[in-house]
Formats: sequence, structure tokens, C-alpha cells
Amino acid sequence: MHLKFKNKKITGILSVLPSNEINYLDEIGNYNFSEKQSIKLGKIMGYGSRRIVNSNTSVSDLCTYGLNYLFDNNLLDKNSFQSIVLCTQSPDHFIPATSNIIAGNLNLSDDVICLDINQGCAGFEVGLMQSFMLLDTGAINKVVLLNADVLSKKVSIKDRNSRPLVGDGASITIIENCENDETIDIFLKMDGSGALSLQIPAGGFKFPSDEKTSELVQDAAGNYRSLNDLVMKGDEVFNFVQTKVPELLYEMFEKLKIDKSFFDYYFFHQPNKFMLEKLAEKLEIPYEKMPNNICEKYGNGSNNTVPLTICENLGKSSLKGSYKVCLGGFGVGLTWSLINCKLENLEFCEIINY
Repeated sequence: MHLKFKNKKITGILSVLPSNEINYLDEIGNYNFSEKQSIKLGKIMGYGSRRIVNSNTSVSDLCTYGLNYLFDNNLLDKNSFQSIVLCTQSPDHFIPATSNIIAGNLNLSDDVICLDINQGCAGFEVGLMQSFMLLDTGAINKVVLLNADVLSKKVSIKDRNSRPLVGDGASITIIENCENDETIDIFLKMDGSGALSLQIPAGGFKFPSDEKTSELVQDAAGNYRSLNDLVMKGDEVFNFVQTKVPELLYEMFEKLKIDKSFFDYYFFHQPNKFMLEKLAEKLEIPYEKMPNNICEKYGNGSNNTVPLTICENLGKSSLKGSYKVCLGGFGVGLTWSLINCKLENLEFCEIINY
């Protein structure tokens, strides 16, 4: 699917990270592998440190904190936006929507539309699409997009396959109508036949959690996890990314009549450093144009990685500069997406600690 939007722009991005930092080497004793094996794997995959929340911190806490930071520093007027869109796969509750909780925490006007979207790795791009559609209504001039997950709470401490990867955090992106006539292109695809390649088997209404779903079971690779924990078929996901993302990128090039040199940066979701490096090599895109420095520093924050990558690698330079960027998300769903847009003269682009 190819969608086009005009007269829209991103005006600011704030990333909120937990202060709690965990180092991969400090946890290798939890895994059912030798220290030598774990260290070797860590070097290949780019495992380093990551940020995770405390047990009592939720998505609404991170988002509320970040929005209050923007209000208090006069970076966002509390009465200037008409909608908040939250993309998360770790909501505070099944009921109510977490975006409503955030609105209540902030005492927002009852005219502010609150939407939750269940999206993971491509959540930033899907959230931007929804924000653009809201702006197209004519009644909404500014949308606050929230991308947040605290999935570390759903990863087994004895799972070397996923535990070293998962980080927590939130990002706040401001999207507005403008008089810029440039086109924003969104390319989005979904393949539900592969949906269970990334999943948390138990805990929903189809398969409720109980004492049995909490039992740790060893898999063929030596990892221990329960049915309440995140499980990923790594080989399937890797092959999916290395196949489908290049196909979609070349489709974008063909339809827009551009080539890979058109973009200043490729800000892609960061499942791990190894996967991003292999993708860049396959596409023959220099590493410096496709940054892969997030997972080893902060962890894989699900739908939060793309805005965090922008904040980490552009930062203050985005306040005065202009960059043609390709935004990309791919993973859980299975969902993959690319966006052609421009980032220029942002009002803020920074990372804060919670």
C-alpha cells in the first residue's frame, strides 16, 4: 500500500529513557551457556547496555513525564493539540485505553481525541500514518504521537535469545499541518500469516495466564521461558527483514523515481546491530547513513527505536538543518513500512532520563 500526504510536518521529537541501565556482561550468569559462548555472541550481535524500567513504572508514567517536561520547558502548549495517539504493545491495562489514562494524568480537555494502537516494530510509521489522517480531517491542527513500550517485563531473565535485546522507553513526536506542499510517502505492508513469529503466547483472552503458563521451560537452544514471556523465532524474523525490507525499498525507489543516494539518512528500527549491518550491506548503504548504534546502548525499544535513533544521531543539528530521510519499521505483525519525508528546523530533538 502506497499512501500520500501533503502539508504535514514533524516539528519536534523527545525521547524518554529509564535511568536504570543494565549491562549485558552483568547478566550472562543467568543464562544456560558458558561465559565464553555468551561473550562471543554478545560481540557478534552488538549486545551492550540497555535501559529498563523499575517494576512499578508503566507506559503512562513515561509518557506523562515526557509531556510534562515539554509543558514545563515551553516546548509544547498544553492547549495546542487536539489528539494524542499512543502506539504500544505493553498497555497499562486491558481496559481502559492507556492514552485516556495519560490524558487524565495531564487534565487535558475532553475535546482531545485519545487513540491506542497495538503496534510494535513498525509502530512509529503506523502512528505517523494515523496522525496524518487525523490532520486531514480539517478539525485537527496538531497531533501528539506517543511511542512507548516496557516489554522488559515480559522477557524471561533466563532467555539469552531476547533478554539482552529488549529495552524500555518512550518517544513523543509532534506532527502539525503546515503550508509545505511537499509529499510524504508511506509504504506499508502486513503479512498476518507470519504473525506468530513474534508473540507472547499467554495472557490475553484467548489464552489467559495461570500457574501453568508461568512455569519456565527449556527450549531446544537452551533458553528458559514461560508462556507468559516474549518468544521470537529469530531465523524467521531475520530472513523476513533481509528479504521484505529490500523489496519494499526498491519498490519505493521505482515508484518515486529516485535511488538510494536520494536520502541523507535511513532511520530504521533497530532489532539488533548485526541485523542492521547485514541489511545495510545488502542494500549497499554506508553504515553512517543507516545508524545502528541504538540497540547496544539503549536496547531494542520496539516501536520507540526510530524516533530514539533520530534524537541520538541528529539531536540539535535537526533544529537548523534539513534532512531527507527514509524511516523504516519492520517486525511483529508481521509488518514492514517505509516513509519518505523531510526533517528540518525541528523545535526540539533530545533525550531525557526518567
